[in-house]
Formats: sequence, C-alpha cells, structure tokens
Amino acid sequence: MSRLAFYLIVGVLLTAGIAMTAHRHLQFEIPWLPGEQRQVWEVEAMITFNAEDGPVSVDFALPSHQQGYRVLTENTASSGYGLAYEASAYGRRANWTTRSAVGQQQLYYSVQLLVSPESRVNAPPPPKLAAATAWERPYGTAARQVIERAWSRSADNATFARELIRDINGERQGENARLLLTQFEATELIVRLLHQAKVRARAVSGLTLENGRRRQTLNSWIQVYSEDDQQWWLFNPATGEQGKPENLLLWEAGGEAVLEVEGGRDSRVTFSMLTHSQPAAAAVRNHHSDDTLLNFSIHSLPLEEQALFQTILLIPIGALVVVVLRVLVGIKTSGTFMPVLIALAFIQTSLITGLLGFLLVVAVGLVIRNYLSYLNLLLVARVSAVIITVIAIISVFSVIAYRMGLNAGLTITFFPMIILSWTIERMSILWEEEGPKEVMIQGGGSLMTAVVVYLAMNNPVVRHITFNFLGVQLILMALILLLGNYTGYRLLELRRFKPITDDEPGT
Repeated sequence: MSRLAFYLIVGVLLTAGIAMTAHRHLQFEIPWLPGEQRQVWEVEAMITFNAEDGPVSVDFALPSHQQGYRVLTENTASSGYGLAYEASAYGRRANWTTRSAVGQQQLYYSVQLLVSPESRVNAPPPPKLAAATAWERPYGTAARQVIERAWSRSADNATFARELIRDINGERQGENARLLLTQFEATELIVRLLHQAKVRARAVSGLTLENGRRRQTLNSWIQVYSEDDQQWWLFNPATGEQGKPENLLLWEAGGEAVLEVEGGRDSRVTFSMLTHSQPAAAAVRNHHSDDTLLNFSIHSLPLEEQALFQTILLIPIGALVVVVLRVLVGIKTSGTFMPVLIALAFIQTSLITGLLGFLLVVAVGLVIRNYLSYLNLLLVARVSAVIITVIAIISVFSVIAYRMGLNAGLTITFFPMIILSWTIERMSILWEEEGPKEVMIQGGGSLMTAVVVYLAMNNPVVRHITFNFLGVQLILMALILLLGNYTGYRLLELRRFKPITDDEPGT
C-alpha cells in the first residue's frame, strides 16, 4: 500500500471520528465531562371544569422543543378518560375524551424540561393574514389613525409592532387607542391592527418559570413575522419590549386556544412548577430525539447490554496504551495484549486485590508447571493441565478468603483463566530458555503495563467519553495506525548509546 493511501485512510478515520464526536456534543448536547449538572424544570398543569353529564372532549396545548428548553419526559393523570396526542407544524396538543362525565373534573399533565441555552428548533410557518374585518364607526377611523401614527415612526415590521404596542399600552396612548380598548382586549387589538397593516402576527401563550410557584396562569405574548430575515420576533404586549426572557416558556406558540372543552363549563388551567438539577448524561438520555443513524449510540440498547458495552469500549484505550508502551517506550510484556485483559480483571477486583491475586496465582502456577515439565507431556496436554491447575488455585484461594472473612478475595474469579494459564506456560518456557532474569523483565513489564492500562481505562473521564462518543473509536484506530508506522528508536534502547557519550571528552 502506498504511503498516500495509508495517510488518506488515517485522515478519513480522524475526520470521521472527530465529526461524529462533535456532532454528538453539539446536536444532542452530550457533555464532555462526567458529573456535569443541568437544570431541569418540572411543570404540572391542572385542568378543572364542570362536566354536563354527557360526552366530554378536552383539547389542551402542550409545550414543544423550543429555544432554551427541551422536553425530557411527560406524564398525564386522567382516570376514566382516553388520551391521544396530536402534532402539527404549529405545535402539539393532547385530547382527552370520555363518553360520560358529571360534576367537577380534574385532569393533570406534567412535563420535565431541560434548560438548554443551545437548543434551537425550526420556526413554524408564518400564519396567513386574517381576512379584513369591517370596523364599526367610529372605530375604523381610530384604527387607521393608530396604524398610520406607528407606521410613520417605524422602519420594518419589528419596529412597527414595537411602536404600535407603545401607542396602545404605553405612555403615548392617545384618545384613539383608549376608544379601541373599550371594545377589544389589548392583545387581540394589537394583532388585529397588525393584520390590517399587512403584518403577519399572532398571539401566543407563555408561562413565566419561577421556582416553587403554584396556581400560576399563562400570559399573552405577541409574535411578529419579519419578512426581511424570515424569523419570528417576540414582543411583550404590555411594554413593547422585544425578545424572549430566559425564564419564559412558550406553552402554546401556534396562535390557537390553549384549552378547549366540549361538554363542560367553567374550564380553567393552572400551573405549578419546581426546578432541580440532575446529571447531564441522565438528562440527555431522556431526550425525545429520533433514533437516526446520526444519533447512533449505545443508549438505545437494553441496560444489560449497555453495561457490557461500557467495558468493551474501554479495550481500544488499553490497546492504545500497550502500543505506546511497546512501540515508543520499548517495554517487554508476556503476550501482546495480555496486560489489557489483566487490567480488565483489575477493574472488577480493585487494583491492590488484583495485583496480589495475580502474583499468587502465577507464582503457584509456575511451581506446579515446573513439576509438569518433568513428565514430558505434549503441549496440548500440558497447557490443559495448567488450565485445570489455575482453576483449582483460584478455587482454593477463594474458599480460603471466604473462610477468613476477606470478601475482596472472592473477586479473584474475575481473572481470565485461559490467559493466566498461557501466561504461566509462556513464563515457564522463558525461564528454561532465557533464565529467571528475562522472566522478571517480561513479567514486571506485563504487570506495569497492566497497571498503566488499568489507570487509563478506570478513569471516569475516559469511561464517559468512550461510552457516549462512539466516534472516539475511529480516532483511536487512526492513532494506532500511525503508531504502527513508527520505525524509530524506543526510549529504553537509548541506553545502548550511553557508553558512547561516556567516552566522549568532557563528559
């Protein structure tokens, strides 16, 4: 393979891994670090009405993902009612129905909202202009004069809406505005005047979030569509201030009624709210995000499989550490990736318990393997005997630890028995061919490498990143390929040149 093709593959892996990782963080707000906290609001809506002893249909607007907030979970309590959710370009609604109801009725809807300043959603399409409605005299003349006065002091739709609101509700309120307010509610009047001026607008309902508040009601706000930049602008109909306050949740943003009850009277909806913090990772897992290829994650699997993959995804980290220590540092190990498997056992047993268990099993195993060498057995039979011996050693140590009340000793069963058996076999052969010094070098290198791998894999940040960002696996693959192309000196080999520097004058 040409060098160009090699570096092209590495570049593609790095680019794809970084892009997938950045997409998970930016699009789905997966935090980079574990333990990050996110603010969550719990809002409960209570709908009350008097049923008229007949069929009842309750239509209620629901909040959606919007700028600053994401819906995590939602629940309802409506005994005896059927429930259906409906979604359109203008928002979501819940519809409760029943064949017969009489007397006081209460329906509950609760939602958890994640505070997400980075959250952005596609704006709903602009509404059609309402058909012109004839004004009764003298209201028509007053409406035209109010529109002309605000229009002359504006430059676009947004500034026109601001000036119109101030003329209706502000200090500049004149006789024409006061006359119109005798027949119309302020928000309804402002929207009607905006439509008359060919400006697309609608009244929306928002909830001001304040911790610990009960029996709160929705407030009216006005959205104005700007033809120039094709986006919505939100205005306070009382003051004319433009922009969305941080603690404002738009409950109904389609310009429709918040609550409609058929078969009942005296309907009312009130809201209670609380806020708390929870781990960011847990909050993100509850997002109502589509499970698409771009949102590919382990979180879609059952919890049992998630726990399994949380450990499996750490193995590439261990492989990278082994490659660095063997290729760049030059540490010798007994088996290429045996330290990774030993480090996985350390994660289950804890480091100190794992080290003691490993040394005990290998030491006793070497003594027994030394005896087996005098029997002149075939390789397969000898290794099989070592495997049985390792199992017996682990069983004996576990029973002894239990009898002594050392529960930590029971975790020695997590060691990979086949790998331990081959390690004992390989060290025994090495002892016979190279001597005890080489056994100590490779055995010590294996243990040191296993400890370094354990520290890397057991790091909370590493565990969080490998589990939540699968693109990291591609980045690790690219780094390992680059290290596999290294042909320079290892750090431990530099000691060979020390005699040369010692012989140089002045050293």
